[in-house]
Amino acid sequence: MVKPVGSAVPSPCVSVCRMDDATGLCVGCLRTLDEIAVWGMLDDEARRDVWVAIDARRKAAATARTGER
Repeated sequence: MVKPVGSAVPSPCVSVCRMDDATGLCVGCLRTLDEIAVWGMLDDEARRDVWVAIDARRKAAATARTGER
């Protein structure tokens, strides 16, 4: 992950930049286009909120793959 200069919250970008048409999320970092576009303007609190959303998306995807609830 890349750590922006002057910021304590690293970017979730993993340089696998391709949008999934079905989910509207980047297949690499699981962000929306809006989240990607505004990342550089967000303060650390808002960046942490994006990370929370990414974590929830990862968990939901894992649950969907395994069929667990």
